Amino acid sequence: MPPAPPRPASEPTPSGVARILLCGVNFLIYKLKPATTNREFSMTFVESHLAGSGRKSGQIKLHGPEDFEGMRLAGRVTAEALDMLVPHVKPGVTTKELDDLVFDFAIANGAYPAPLDYRGYRKSICTSINHVVCHGIPDDKPLRDGDIVNVDVTFIIDGWHGDASRMFAVGEVPRRAQRLIDVTYESLMRGISVVKPGATTGDIGAAIQRFAEAERCSVVRDFCGHGLGRLFHDEPNILHYGVAGQGVELRPGMFFTIEPMINLGRPQVKILGDGWTAVTRDRSLSAQFEHSLGVTETGVEIFTASPAGLDNPNGASSSGASPDAAAGAE
Repeated sequence: MPPAPPRPASEPTPSGVARILLCGVNFLIYKLKPATTNREFSMTFVESHLAGSGRKSGQIKLHGPEDFEGMRLAGRVTAEALDMLVPHVKPGVTTKELDDLVFDFAIANGAYPAPLDYRGYRKSICTSINHVVCHGIPDDKPLRDGDIVNVDVTFIIDGWHGDASRMFAVGEVPRRAQRLIDVTYESLMRGISVVKPGATTGDIGAAIQRFAEAERCSVVRDFCGHGLGRLFHDEPNILHYGVAGQGVELRPGMFFTIEPMINLGRPQVKILGDGWTAVTRDRSLSAQFEHSLGVTETGVEIFTASPAGLDNPNGASSSGASPDAAAGAE
């Protein structure tokens, strides 16, 4: 999930626990109760999942082997939630129903959905349909045949964040929509392919921009990838455009997301009146894929690769993109 645009009226509080207390524990108890039969809910459960999910630290953290283990678990369960949705994304289903499915899946698997009450956001996932670029809010409107929808899931497990998003085709989609999905996925994988110690964040952006623009698509500039780990959004920012060799040098132990938003039309976006939903100004189709990554000694590990290989629209798991991705190298 890309960082939200500045919203001065609802700044996040210094810790996730404080955020929940300010929001009101009763809301969470009510929300959790239907999915937690035979399981006692307490603030201990909340604290164990939200510890450290507050403000950016301003520094890039380098993580060790135990931290990689925490991210693997959070990333795997996040990917499994997206896998779980595959048979449910179809004409007639509402995005609110998808949101409920993901919430229930999180609780059943010992996770907590990070977007829920993040800066006032009251859903567990983001669902961005057709010309919606990101941060679409689940609602009761049914999906239609031919829609394309991005589902963005972030889970917290034991204080670690797994953040991933994926495109879903609803029924039979137009050829141009499928082409956009394919270009966007390949843009993500081109960005991931250059991640290794000594590379720079500019190398990532340049690889994405070069490919997307060669395919006559545009790269959204208003949102970016981000560091994560104990925090939902941390340093460094990962731009999806740029100049090779520029930016922050990558070092082993860095965790971050790459999540390009690619448009069929122009790159400009606008934020709707709800303060969250970003749409293309020209109403062209937009697509996004996202993975959470760790820089290893020799390359990159994809924490949110689908265990079932369902994250690739062409049918092969993204874990094959890097020797480290499936091997769990530190």
